[in-house]
Amino acid sequence: MFDIAPSELLLLAVVALIFIGPKDLPKVMRVVGRWIGKARAMAGHFRSGIDEMIRQSELEELEKKWKEENERIMREHPLAAPFDPFDASPAAAHAPVSGAVAEGVSLAAPAEPQPVDSPLPDPHQAPADPAAPELPLPPGERTSRALP
Repeated sequence: MFDIAPSELLLLAVVALIFIGPKDLPKVMRVVGRWIGKARAMAGHFRSGIDEMIRQSELEELEKKWKEENERIMREHPLAAPFDPFDASPAAAHAPVSGAVAEGVSLAAPAEPQPVDSPLPDPHQAPADPAAPELPLPPGERTSRALP
């Protein structure tokens, strides 16, 4: 970055040791290190701000292109009826572009399922018919029926 040769760094260290002294040199190095850290942090913050500005300008450019393309497509293929993407009715979902309702289509809600008359057998009870096979039980469970 600054193109400092190792011999120049050695000369700088010797001059600092002579003028500052060995007693105060660690304190001076800490202060210089903090300044360098603050300068790097400010440079990183500045760079991220510039990057964010570039991203925003690119996003605005893409939105402008998208809007122009959308307008071109809408001019070439106009809709006869306005389309609402938030309309969840079945008629809106399956309606043709012309807006005409298809004949023979019922918009009524589907019939509810009928309840089952017989409940499922309880796996913990013995079957009514002794010849019927037993249902598998979880490990450690016992049946009330004696094993053959």
